[in-house]
Amino acid sequence: MSHRNARLTVHGRRLLVERVRSGRPVAHVAAEMGVSRPTAHKWVRRWRAEGEAGLADRSSRPHTTPHRTAADIEARVCDLRRARKLGPARIGPVLGLPASTVHRILTRHRLNRLTWMDRPTGTVIRRYERERPGELVHVDVKKLGRIPDGGGHRVLGRDAGRPIRGMGFDYVHSAVDDHTRLAYSEIHPDEKVATCAGFLTRAAAFFHTHGITRIERVLTDNAWAYRKGLAWKNALADLGATGKLTRPYRPQTNGKVERFNRTLLDEWAYQRPYTSNTERTAALADFLHTYNHHRSHTALGGKPPITRVNNPAGQYS
Repeated sequence: MSHRNARLTVHGRRLLVERVRSGRPVAHVAAEMGVSRPTAHKWVRRWRAEGEAGLADRSSRPHTTPHRTAADIEARVCDLRRARKLGPARIGPVLGLPASTVHRILTRHRLNRLTWMDRPTGTVIRRYERERPGELVHVDVKKLGRIPDGGGHRVLGRDAGRPIRGMGFDYVHSAVDDHTRLAYSEIHPDEKVATCAGFLTRAAAFFHTHGITRIERVLTDNAWAYRKGLAWKNALADLGATGKLTRPYRPQTNGKVERFNRTLLDEWAYQRPYTSNTERTAALADFLHTYNHHRSHTALGGKPPITRVNNPAGQYS
């Protein structure tokens, strides 16, 4: 698996090799792609030695972990969790382990959330996730009031910063890949059919650039643009994807993008007082890069989404 701050996906490494093979200097290609010359030479060298397989991620796990808890003790921790539903604070004294160690073991075996488990059998049943990138993409729109020049109530206070009539709204269109949680967003003045269709096409291009070369299905709510819009249906057809609608009044069906919307509000839209709508709009690109490349994601074992693009099997042990 790649380092959480790795600059290149597998697709990026392939692009680097292709540019070097075309006869361009390695130093120039490295500068263009924002990596060091030793890094560029490393990927070219691996490609020459192993071909396409050399560009894949390799495990960063050490060959030996002498202080890791023994396998039989880990098995006993898991058995107590499944059979008696005990937490780390109760399992620890039974086995003579610190609660923090028990928690790490349960997390490693995906048993740290009782809400994910079938109570009678201890089987993990609640979490669902598509098996490969691009198999399902969640799409949604979040409506935000525009910020007047000089700032709104977060800058000026409730009385001075009351909404100005006619300021209108921004519509944040977002797409999240189900397997990797890789996210893409754009801000538009509406959520009309043509806008939604254009967004989907550009979102697919973004995913393709990051190594998700095909989108199979797109899940949306029951907005008119998604149900009846001809331009939307044409955009799906151009991608070779099928559309899927959530059950009416069941936004949790589209839960991954709904949860992303909440993160979008907390860590971008309301993250700090903006003095203008333009300032907030300009901050979106940095948020998306941080979310995709650096922000740890609890559903991905503490890794950012880009690591699962590099590691499609999603093995985080």
